[in-house]
Amino acid sequence: MKQSELKAILKDHKLWIQSDGKQGKRAYLQGTDLGDANLDGANLTGADLDGACLHGANLCNANLTDANLQGADLARANLHGANLYGANLTGADLEDASLYGANLQGVNLTGVEMGDANLEGAKFTTNFKKVGWFYGATFSEDQIPWVVLHPKYPEWAHTLKWVKAKQLSA
Repeated sequence: MKQSELKAILKDHKLWIQSDGKQGKRAYLQGTDLGDANLDGANLTGADLDGACLHGANLCNANLTDANLQGADLARANLHGANLYGANLTGADLEDASLYGANLQGVNLTGVEMGDANLEGAKFTTNFKKVGWFYGATFSEDQIPWVVLHPKYPEWAHTLKWVKAKQLSA
C-alpha cells in the first residue's frame, strides 16, 4: 500500500472517530501489507486489521482500542506504549514484538504467539491465561501474579526474563 493511500484511509478514519461514525469511513485494512509501516501515535480505534501484515511496523503509542487484529502478523512490531484496550488479537503473531508499557487490558489474547516478546510494564489481567506461546518473553516483576496463572508457566518458567518494576520509570 502506498503511503498516500494509507494517509487518506487514516484521515477518513480519524473523521469517522471524531464524528461518532457519521462522517468519514472506518479503516478497513484486512489482509493489508503494512509491514515496516510507521504508524507511530496513529489512532486506529475500532479499525479492522484482520489478518493484516504489520511485521516490524512502528505502532509506538498507537491507539488500537477495540481494533480487530485477529490473525494479524505483528512479529517484531514496536507497540511500546500502545493502547490495545478491548482489541481482538485472537491468533495474532506478536513474536519478538515490543509491548513495553502497552495496555492489554480487556484484550482477547486467545492463541496469541508472544515468544521472545518484551512485555515489561504491559498492563494485563487474567486474560493472559489464554496466550498460546510466551517462551523466552520478558516481564516485569509486578506481572508475576498473572504470568504464573498461565497453564504453561511451569513448562516455560526457566526461559522467562524478569526485570524489576522500578526500572520502568526511568
